[in-house]
Amino acid sequence: MENPSGPPHLKRSLKLGDLILYGVIVIQPVAPMAVFGVLSERGHGHVVTTILIAMVAMLFTAISYGRMARIYPSAGSAFTYVGQEINPAMGYVVGWSMVMDYMLNPMICVIWCSQQAHVFTPQVPYWAWAIFFAVMFTGVTMQGIRISARVNAALVVGMSVVITIFFVVAARFIAGHPHNAPHFFTLPFYDPSTWNSRAVLGGTSIAVLTYIGFDGISTLSEEVENPRRNILYATVLTCLVIGILSSLEVYAAQLLWPASQPFPDVDTAFVHVAGRAWHPLFAILGVTLLVANIGSGTGAQLGAARLLYGMGRSNALPKSFFGQLDPRHLVPRNNVLLVGAVALIGAFVMSFELGAEMLNFGALLAFMGVNLAAFLRYFVRAEEKKLTHLFAPLAGFLICFLLWISLSHTAIIAGIVWICAGVAFGAWKTQGFKGNLINFDMPAE
Repeated sequence: MENPSGPPHLKRSLKLGDLILYGVIVIQPVAPMAVFGVLSERGHGHVVTTILIAMVAMLFTAISYGRMARIYPSAGSAFTYVGQEINPAMGYVVGWSMVMDYMLNPMICVIWCSQQAHVFTPQVPYWAWAIFFAVMFTGVTMQGIRISARVNAALVVGMSVVITIFFVVAARFIAGHPHNAPHFFTLPFYDPSTWNSRAVLGGTSIAVLTYIGFDGISTLSEEVENPRRNILYATVLTCLVIGILSSLEVYAAQLLWPASQPFPDVDTAFVHVAGRAWHPLFAILGVTLLVANIGSGTGAQLGAARLLYGMGRSNALPKSFFGQLDPRHLVPRNNVLLVGAVALIGAFVMSFELGAEMLNFGALLAFMGVNLAAFLRYFVRAEEKKLTHLFAPLAGFLICFLLWISLSHTAIIAGIVWICAGVAFGAWKTQGFKGNLINFDMPAE
């Protein structure tokens, strides 16, 4: 509860439904559409299977996030969990890598939205759209958490309408065209003529990236009613909702466009699939993907600002700047403005592809840290040893590690440079690590 005589605090106003909406928006209910063509080629047409396997894999990590949020209902998220359970220095490294992850997410959304809007209105230059979207993301986030939640709800409704239209026209197209191939309706799951386990696993490594962003739910722990219950439920349910919805989307797409037929363009494959079912849907879906990235960008900026707030309040970053709240809207105003400025600058100096690759470095490193922290907390140090507390975090850690070492050399090098810069900052801050690097004191609830 807010204390009017003391400094401003984050207000606990979010319910379970708000958390799920936030998670779905950050991940995007149309998440698999952008990578559908790549998944189809890499997995030899078994897109549904890769999405489902990836869902199971991410559920392990989601469980670890939810369990750790029960112990540490803090806005710091992964860096708090790792710092408290493993080592403060490791927590600092994870937090520093997450800063890169969270700040890149709104940046690549600004880039993508600006490029797509420029395609729709070529008379408006790219730089004008970049400024527009960066300012819009920042403005929405500055209005406070309840405003952001209502915007998220509106975006989910809009995307749900388009997805529903896609399912309807897809069903009509499939029912109106003959399909005499044996096992037509099960081929998206398993096609014996093209099945290759290594190829499917390779596709799964990409499909897992569809779910990255669910961890942002834990950064809102201090603004959630009953966080020890709702963070776990929301994190797991968000992965389930996205996984099931994504599976249905790509299943319908594979029935519309069999894997044996090449796509006109792999990167925009899903849009071509939708256009085959109903031509106007080609443009409608393009607008929908634009809206989805707007929602993802605002949600990511919200998570980035609160991550920086958690690190600033714990003295991992200068508290005088990063650990302050705006007394009116109860948002970390300085951090929101900083993330918006970085996103705008990045839109002019970085490509979408490089930004997306670098984003995965920080996300997967944080996932590994949280899984390891959950393993130590709930199994190694627990009086009662439960197999579920052993299997889930270890499985999540192993999968994330395999994906992490599979990143491109450019992303790994850039990530290592970023980590080294963070270590150098820590050395400067503590005068050669002679002082306390970080303070994890938790605020009163």
